[in-house]
Amino acid sequence: MSEQERIPLNLTELASARRRGCFAVGAAVIFGAALGGLVGLFAGQTAALVTAGIVIVLLSTLSWVSGRRRLWLEGDRIVAKALGRKSVDLRRASGIELMVTDIRGTRTVGLLVSGGGKSVNLGLAVYSGTGGRELGILVLRRLADILAGSENAAGLVFSQLLVAQLRAEAKGEAAADRPLYRLASLAPTGRLAQRLRPEAISRFVASLD
Repeated sequence: MSEQERIPLNLTELASARRRGCFAVGAAVIFGAALGGLVGLFAGQTAALVTAGIVIVLLSTLSWVSGRRRLWLEGDRIVAKALGRKSVDLRRASGIELMVTDIRGTRTVGLLVSGGGKSVNLGLAVYSGTGGRELGILVLRRLADILAGSENAAGLVFSQLLVAQLRAEAKGEAAADRPLYRLASLAPTGRLAQRLRPEAISRFVASLD
């Protein structure tokens, strides 16, 4: 497919991702230096420098890879690219699960889509407090359409969830009253990443207007 037919799926803009990357590198330097200093108290200057260097390089590399990650939709396929490229056919996915990650009070709701021995985590929304960012209306509509025709039985449930999200947006409901936010709130606190049970999601979707 041509470049024009790609539908971006990233929740954050490139400039914002770069700013966060610079912050993460700075944090890696500070953490590496602190850990190196601690090691130096017991093992000497050489061990301190080696430890600090390893920590800084590892954390900076992880931050760089994360900042380069891009997601887009090509037809029915979700494509992810960072160091390499992988894709999963959403219509023929063998597994579709709802993931909630919680990092310092910021919760991200996403679909973990698996197929062909590969998995892609597609972020649908990220919330902090009573606000946040969500994928655009046209993107959610397209995803809902594909999921409705998925060969995976869970696809229809998630399609209905996204349609309910679109309806809530159309009504002008606040972020805290929308289905994705409410689902994120259902996840227990204190866990970095967790999958919500399919039966719980089905009951939630069935309870929506």
